[in-house]
Amino acid sequence: MLVGYARTSTAEQEAGLLAQQRDLRDAKVEKLFSEQVSSVSHRKELEASLDFLRDGDTLVVTKIDRLARSTSHLLAIVDRLEEKKVGLRILDFGGASVDTKSPSGKLMLTMFAAMAQFEREMMLERQREGIAKAKLDGKYKGRKPTARAKSEEVSKLHMDGVGPTEIAKRLSMGRASVYRILEEGRQ
Repeated sequence: MLVGYARTSTAEQEAGLLAQQRDLRDAKVEKLFSEQVSSVSHRKELEASLDFLRDGDTLVVTKIDRLARSTSHLLAIVDRLEEKKVGLRILDFGGASVDTKSPSGKLMLTMFAAMAQFEREMMLERQREGIAKAKLDGKYKGRKPTARAKSEEVSKLHMDGVGPTEIAKRLSMGRASVYRILEEGRQ
């Protein structure tokens, strides 16, 4: 059986999720698991798909980054699939598809995963260097403290007898931020 897995990081990426689902259906998957969650979060649908797979099945994904967040994570998933005698097919793997049921497919997957992780780590290092330089030049201030900007509104609502949960709802902010502002006001 061909089992598909599609993922985007956020709900705003609806078009990307729909495109993955379309490509997986075109690849003739018989069962499709989809979710919109960050790769570092717990992924219920990925776990469900891995539990669902049986001996002889193939897990199909559109791209490697939809499945794993690092080389070690990918290899752990591949090991888990191999224990169940399940293959992995990646539809778009640098312009071609790859299938781990062949030794060359497994080799390609491992090499490309390592290169992708290296590329990501280099990008993050350059990003950190750029932020450090921007801070030195006084051009990087970080994110503005949005909750603190609403301190006066929070205090006014609280004095009017509105509870913290309702204040948080009205001002579209977290309840913890409301409590923090109120605590700071008491000091």
